[in-house]
Amino acid sequence: MKTPAPESAANALHPALEHIALVVFDLDGTLIDSVPDLAAAIDTTLTERSLEAPGIERVRDWVGNGSHKLVERALAHAQAISEEAVDRETVDAAHARFLEHYAAAPCARTRPYDGVRQCLSNLATRGVTCVLVTNKPIAFVGPILEHFELERFFALTLGGDSLNEKKPHPAPLLYSAQQMDIDPAHALMIGDSRHDIEAGKAAGFRTLAVSYGYNHGEPVSASEPDYIIDTLAELR
Repeated sequence: MKTPAPESAANALHPALEHIALVVFDLDGTLIDSVPDLAAAIDTTLTERSLEAPGIERVRDWVGNGSHKLVERALAHAQAISEEAVDRETVDAAHARFLEHYAAAPCARTRPYDGVRQCLSNLATRGVTCVLVTNKPIAFVGPILEHFELERFFALTLGGDSLNEKKPHPAPLLYSAQQMDIDPAHALMIGDSRHDIEAGKAAGFRTLAVSYGYNHGEPVSASEPDYIIDTLAELR
């Protein structure tokens, strides 16, 4: 099983990365700001049904539990009912349309956050294995990474439909550690939401939260990650 090489004082890592051989990254809200494109697809999906478009700011608070849940939340809000009260067939049909709209332009307004490429390049130089674990459907992940030329940094990529469970369940993180042959004690989960931090803790990973991103309108500090940073450029 792989373990990280010791660091010299002159080449010291950020404390979050000390003795870390595997870093698992979230995608939306951590590496990329994808809400503008997600919101555009949600708005179109709802207006097709003669429902009010929620707009970017509301969608920003709904992202994080996968696309199906995002559509369910949007429909519930538009109809002023609880998420549990939304008709399942209606959610499924609206979700299918949402996927069509999003697939048509997943990168039109999406942008990587500052410091992302620098961070990934630094980790690659140091020989740290990087994996991407997102709740976004896997069909969208490859094209987005390729568009921003980030795919080469990841040894493994998992979407919300890649396994039977998704974050906040620890299964995708434990699967990643197993596939990379790295002990969870030497792994770090980096994300922007409580779901990322919960998954990391449950998997026995160290956890780091970015202060930006999407966390349902709540401060990510409430999840008590091991570390919080304002930009991924701080990880060096």
